[in-house]
Amino acid sequence: MHAVTTPAGIGRVENDEIALLDTPFPDLGAVLQETGSLDALRSTPVVERVPLASAELGAPLGTPRAVWGIGLNYKSKAARAGRDLPTDPILFLAASSAVLAPGSSVALPEDSTQQMDYEAEIAVVIGRPLYCAEPDQVWSSIAGITAANDMTARDVMRSTSIPVLAKSFPGFKPLGASVCTLDELADRDSIPVRSWVNDELHQDDTSAGLIFPIPELISRISRYAPLQPGDVVLTGTPAGTGQDRGCFLAPGDQIRVEVGPVLPLTTSVARQTA
Repeated sequence: MHAVTTPAGIGRVENDEIALLDTPFPDLGAVLQETGSLDALRSTPVVERVPLASAELGAPLGTPRAVWGIGLNYKSKAARAGRDLPTDPILFLAASSAVLAPGSSVALPEDSTQQMDYEAEIAVVIGRPLYCAEPDQVWSSIAGITAANDMTARDVMRSTSIPVLAKSFPGFKPLGASVCTLDELADRDSIPVRSWVNDELHQDDTSAGLIFPIPELISRISRYAPLQPGDVVLTGTPAGTGQDRGCFLAPGDQIRVEVGPVLPLTTSVARQTA
């Protein structure tokens, strides 16, 4: 199942339509906080159908309670950077206020950065609480996956060494466009992740290239911090970012991120206004 959040409510994607559902929840995050799963949406009655192509989609999870991230978690990225593989995950939190709906524009904060970058990532959505979980307990507590663009101000990262500052500008965390349940995945250990800038492919990898696979990564986070329904865990980005190419984003650029069967996540860069 592919589930989405729209201004008119929650919907299931069915072929080329969105089936808007008879549910009181404003977004998928609220569903997860209440039920710990998206399964109830499979049988929820439909109140209206709208064309997918013309539908406005919101951030699928609303404003998540927590957005976790990890630095340097793809072998391809480490190889491109000439760095050794880390022995422990490099973890951080980003401000959930930076979450942006699919199809939206993000302003380039030119007063703060000249090196705005994109990072295509698989985003894991927590369904049931996890604390001190073993890796083999993780998949059963995941509600689904979505796509993320973990945008980063590279010069801010260098000058501050604080990921939350470099990654939390308004709109720097696009998520969506749908949340895909795990039964939609052909191989949960090899989920494709790709990105394009202005229709040019720059990132193309799968989760088989992760240094810390999804179950191990989430297990490690849970050793120290309880994960709650609706929390999001970004899993790292492969080689091919602007940092790798020495080419950063500018107003007018369009980024498309595709993760497995999830609906594509598109974001455009706009000039900052007063």
